[in-house]
Amino acid sequence: MVEPDVDGTAATAVVDALVRDQTLPPLTMNNSDGVLVRVRTLLPEFTGALQRVAEQVLTDPAAASRATIVELAERSGTSPATVTRFCRALGFDGYADLRLGIAAETGRARASGWTVDIGREVQPNDPLERVLGQIMAADTRAMHDTASLLDLAEVERAAVAIAAAPRVNIFGASGSALVGEEMQFSLHRIGVAAWAWTDVHNGLASAALSRTGDVALGISHSGETGETIELLAEASSRGATTIALTSFPRSPLAELADLVLLTATQATTFRPDALSARHPQLVVLDLLYVAVAQRTHERSHAAFQRTAQAVHGHKAVKDGSSAP
Repeated sequence: MVEPDVDGTAATAVVDALVRDQTLPPLTMNNSDGVLVRVRTLLPEFTGALQRVAEQVLTDPAAASRATIVELAERSGTSPATVTRFCRALGFDGYADLRLGIAAETGRARASGWTVDIGREVQPNDPLERVLGQIMAADTRAMHDTASLLDLAEVERAAVAIAAAPRVNIFGASGSALVGEEMQFSLHRIGVAAWAWTDVHNGLASAALSRTGDVALGISHSGETGETIELLAEASSRGATTIALTSFPRSPLAELADLVLLTATQATTFRPDALSARHPQLVVLDLLYVAVAQRTHERSHAAFQRTAQAVHGHKAVKDGSSAP
């Protein structure tokens, strides 16, 4: 079924706005590595016909790379004109370039085994071997997509800010709070004064005491968690440098932050996006932590030695003399 003409007018306005917005630079054939990542990232902003094209591409990328523009339009219930507008939203000149980009990406995925069982529903009677394969494939793909999305210059700037910060506040709720606590633990071990806040009142009190030079890191997969946005906004109003870790570059949290670190997700059965975001988030924060340690090498090395010595006496003795 072909969409009505009125839908095409609305879709054109949406795409034109996306193309004008330089938050995400247009893709070129020299940067086709993240075509599907870009589609997933923009999916929440697409409406109507454009959203149907995006969902069709994500449902079966390999088929999309082989389909003609007419075939893709028919499968998505749209029109060739809408498919063309969809290509423009992704920064391609035309459908041929989009097909090549998707084909290159799916080809690399097959060669590396990333596509195994991705998108397949896990059934209650599936053997654990198959479930493990799906989880590994999904997480591997999410890591690859995150590496494609991540702006290393932003990571560099974030590391420099944290390394020089008198105080680092980390904000997150639910699963993001757990990720934030991991980051706080890592920074604490190298002598960085960092606190992870999950209670809104305590977090607001700490954010209100922020000063210029401090850093506030907000973690939210959707970028729409109200508490995290409020905490980051308070820290920002006090002069802190703000960092957002999210999967959506145009989310409220990302728009509020000075620096944005992006992650990608690959949802599976029983692990929706919010849960599958955990591992990519940890990878990005591990990278940020190591970058901070590099920039504070002497201080970090000394801190490691002192903390290791402090807890050494609580480690189990390995020789057999102390065994019960």
